[in-house]
Amino acid sequence: MASRTVAKDIITLRGSAAIVSEFFGYAANSILYNRGVYPEESFAKVKKYGLPMLLTQDEENEIVGKEWLEAGKLQRVVMVIMSKATKEVLERWNFSIETDSDVVEKGVSREKSDREIMREIQAIMRQIASSITYLPCLDEPCVFDVLAYTDTDVPVPFTWIESDPKLIANPQMVKLHSFDTKIHKVDTLVSYKNDEWDEQ
Repeated sequence: MASRTVAKDIITLRGSAAIVSEFFGYAANSILYNRGVYPEESFAKVKKYGLPMLLTQDEENEIVGKEWLEAGKLQRVVMVIMSKATKEVLERWNFSIETDSDVVEKGVSREKSDREIMREIQAIMRQIASSITYLPCLDEPCVFDVLAYTDTDVPVPFTWIESDPKLIANPQMVKLHSFDTKIHKVDTLVSYKNDEWDEQ
């Protein structure tokens, strides 16, 4: 009887941090494009995760540095979309991160196939692209902000400032897929302003 063995790839802490950091960059660009925060001409098409993706051409596409991820100090990244005129928060894209403490403390590696990780990321990217079917239309100019939730002992780089959490009162929430490198697990949730409550 023939059997097929699925090859596993060795995942190191540095390699996992690079995967997650790169994911945040592509996810943020996909959100900015699909939610119309930036005009379409601001983006260039690239191929990533076996999918056509878009990246802004004129900005740094690394959202958070790999150092926080490698140190196991980053707990959550939140992308906030706000009204440009009023600064009212309209959407919060929440990416929660669980880090395997054994890997950080003992330097051990884990095993998982690159293909499997890519499939999990593909599912999230497809959900972001389809978000226009269930999220309210953003019919006004918007801006965005990125919040990083870290351990309290992490020094804050000069490019970051302390911020309030920019929460939404009585939001609607949709849980998206997650992906797991076996070292970092990323859960995705989008919450958005529920206009129906305003109308009642």
